[in-house]
Amino acid sequence: MTNKPRSVVVGGGPAGLAAAEYLAERGFGVQVMERMPSLGRKFLMAGRGGLNIAHSEAHETVLERYGPANSWLRPALDAWTMQNIRDWMAGLGQESFIGSSGRVFPVGMKASPLLRAWLARLNAAGVTFQTRADWQGWGAHEQLVFNLQQAGDGAPHTAELAADAVVLALGGASWPRLGSSGGWVPLLQQRGVEVAPLEPANCGFCTPWSTFFAERFAGTPLKPVALTFEGRRVRGEIVLTRTGMEGGALYALSRAVRQAITAQGQATVLCDLRPDLSEQDLLDRLRATRMRESLSNRLRKAIKLAPAAVALLREARDVLPADPRVLAALIKAVPVTFYAPEPLARAISTAGGITQAACDESFMLRALPGVFVAGEMLDWEAPTGGYLLHACLATGRAAAKGAEAWLRKGGARRYPLQS
Repeated sequence: MTNKPRSVVVGGGPAGLAAAEYLAERGFGVQVMERMPSLGRKFLMAGRGGLNIAHSEAHETVLERYGPANSWLRPALDAWTMQNIRDWMAGLGQESFIGSSGRVFPVGMKASPLLRAWLARLNAAGVTFQTRADWQGWGAHEQLVFNLQQAGDGAPHTAELAADAVVLALGGASWPRLGSSGGWVPLLQQRGVEVAPLEPANCGFCTPWSTFFAERFAGTPLKPVALTFEGRRVRGEIVLTRTGMEGGALYALSRAVRQAITAQGQATVLCDLRPDLSEQDLLDRLRATRMRESLSNRLRKAIKLAPAAVALLREARDVLPADPRVLAALIKAVPVTFYAPEPLARAISTAGGITQAACDESFMLRALPGVFVAGEMLDWEAPTGGYLLHACLATGRAAAKGAEAWLRKGGARRYPLQS
């Protein structure tokens, strides 16, 4: 810790590593500080089921996925597109492919080979890393202050670090066990930085199931289904939980559902249990069944509804309608009313964060010249499907580009080098 690097990146996730790479490629000394024992923990977790790193949709469609933040993020995303990401991966020896859903994956489907190759490149470029370094804010002389925890039983100690430019890429507050705790919020608010409250995004939502349903079907997936809310229909998968529902189809609606709950105290989503069949198809199949059979058997045989889907119908109606036409309509639009999102710690990503007004066009904090911010700690959200990682990589590079301009022009140098 005796060296005084010109640039310090706080946070060793994808946004921070992207910033470090950009700065190192342009000849600047870079020190990455990470509070966890290893780098890229959430990145590795995101890749456990196959690393979805981008989406192959038309670029304008990709921008739309970021909702109200798309105009803010556009310059960063324009400068680092899906094709840029694929080329970058190829340069690291990790070829990619576009799946049938349009999502982009490494051929090996794993995050770990990509991360290893990335860290090797950064090491070769002279980037240095300090793990177990928990950022505490600023000291009396405006240096960055860290609590350093030694591996094993070593006692923690405090260290100060000066730099000409700083990139903060500390994540949101989802999956805190992987390092993103949101502890940076009061540190920046104390310095006059506007931060929108952190909220769960791409999250499950809570509804009071019956005891039988919660105990019997928690963890059960239902697919394919289609969810409709406020005129938007999303087809995909849901998973029933003990306290409600989660899954990709619901994550895509999470912003609108969360906002409705905040405004009205609840939000009712309509679930189509057989999106591949029309209401008339269902009616014809129900009418063709033997009326003397139990309703559960008729739904299982004629409609091919799983037991969990039949139970979900019964959660919506204590007594299922005998009229086939009414029953068919219910199957196509089962109402599920949610009253709260799942806790932020269980969310895939975070909404809220540092507001656009708090930053200039280069992602530098207006209240803290020389401090740049990137990734999930910014106030934006997007659905799963590669959009989250794409924006983290893009804003990491954009913040580093701002830091480069700051370093090259000298500026006020809030963090002067010390000899």
